[in-house]
Amino acid sequence: MSHERLARVANEKLIHVTTLGRNTIKPHMVELWFAVSRGRLFLSHEGEETDWIKNIRKNGNVTFEIGGRNFNGTAHLLEDNDEEVWEGKVALYEKYYGKASNETIEDWFSLSKLLLIELHPIE
Repeated sequence: MSHERLARVANEKLIHVTTLGRNTIKPHMVELWFAVSRGRLFLSHEGEETDWIKNIRKNGNVTFEIGGRNFNGTAHLLEDNDEEVWEGKVALYEKYYGKASNETIEDWFSLSKLLLIELHPIE
């Protein structure tokens, strides 16, 4: 059921991800681009690690809102050799820019970290 709910909002442009502060435990919300592929949700971040990335490293439990629908999940950073990395890069690039060569996609994400959010089942 969660994957069906996610599929319904996959074409929305933005996601609002809320993490818990690693020191304060206070909610910290960011607005990002996202992509869905095979029921999995991908995010990317370029540059130095910001608070929300550091929060996820400490505690991957997140809530997120897409198109007025709320979800819960567990987020984690993907390592370059993780099999999901290429899937995430292609899904993100094609959603916002359209089809491109592998070289273009690799270049676009050369300074980026990818994240995967795995959905929690609806209780």
